[in-house]
Amino acid sequence: MIDVRDRAMMARAVQLAWRGRYSTHPNPRVGCVIAQGDRIVGEGWHERAGEAHAEIRALSQAGAEARDATAYVTLEPCSHFGRTPPCARALIEAGVTRVFAATKDPNPSVSGRGLDMLREAGIKVIEGLLADEAVRLNPGFMKRMNTGRPWVRLKMAASLDGRTAMASGESQWITGPESRRDVQRLRAMSDAILTGVGTVLADDPSMTVRREELGDIGDATEPSRQPLRVIADRDARTPPSATILRGGNVQLFCASSALPSAPAQDLAALGISLTGVAWKDNGVDVAELLDSLGELGINELLVEAGPTLAGTFISENLVDELWLYQAPVFLGSTGRPTANLPLETMADKVQWNVLDRRQVGEDQRLILAPR
Repeated sequence: MIDVRDRAMMARAVQLAWRGRYSTHPNPRVGCVIAQGDRIVGEGWHERAGEAHAEIRALSQAGAEARDATAYVTLEPCSHFGRTPPCARALIEAGVTRVFAATKDPNPSVSGRGLDMLREAGIKVIEGLLADEAVRLNPGFMKRMNTGRPWVRLKMAASLDGRTAMASGESQWITGPESRRDVQRLRAMSDAILTGVGTVLADDPSMTVRREELGDIGDATEPSRQPLRVIADRDARTPPSATILRGGNVQLFCASSALPSAPAQDLAALGISLTGVAWKDNGVDVAELLDSLGELGINELLVEAGPTLAGTFISENLVDELWLYQAPVFLGSTGRPTANLPLETMADKVQWNVLDRRQVGEDQRLILAPR
């Protein structure tokens, strides 16, 4: 029987898991609470890959009080030896008698096995408590395990009249500092950031997380890595001096025919990873690109690109979330659009559902999902 206390304990576990939002890549965000009745005796969350999982941290805090206790975990405890020992075994050895698991782990090497291990040891297992909330912790991990592709967030900054830059390309700054800080946090949550060579040539961006611009991140674990920077560049035109290449950790997707070229070889000599993928009339084959990123273990991809690449993602229905930062300004009818979408009739319109709407400084932030 699930009661109010059980829901409160699992809600706390979800809250704990969220603390790892900037730091667990490529592992999922997981929280765990160990309780004796109404009293929490141990709690923890997974902070970084290779370090103790949430269950181990909670059990360590609980100590001997874990015996005959109930564990609340946002994701099925692992049953295999990876970089750390299996958490299911640790729960058994600690003497826990009940385990609430919000969701099964979609990882084929785990799925259901951890829960089976607990049941075989005589532990009562209850699945599904606050499952929707737990899934929302790890949309990318869940999607990659089920489809092989990352969760795609498309970020746009636009004026009231839907322009992302002046006709000259000038774009700094449309939105205010609060929105830019919010985007830094969005980057920090992402495993990779994708842009096109047009943006690289026009703006020379870094596409990095700048800790000084994140502001106060509360009780979240400090980010300790930079997202993988990804460039879609058919002919390997990215200059070796480009800011985005500094510090390495860059993946460039170009046409296979460009790989032997001198520009591509110059980039490879800098340590840049180059992968050949197919290209269509409207640009890179984004489906193939997403498959490749999935193979690299990318869970959450942030797309910060110009209208061509953004339009390709939208037209091919490959966006999971659209984050639109809209500033209270007009840039005029000659400004550059958010996305190149050659639609001709109202029947062709691309519709979205609003998931969240809020004020960020003087700007409006919309989070939308395709309808």
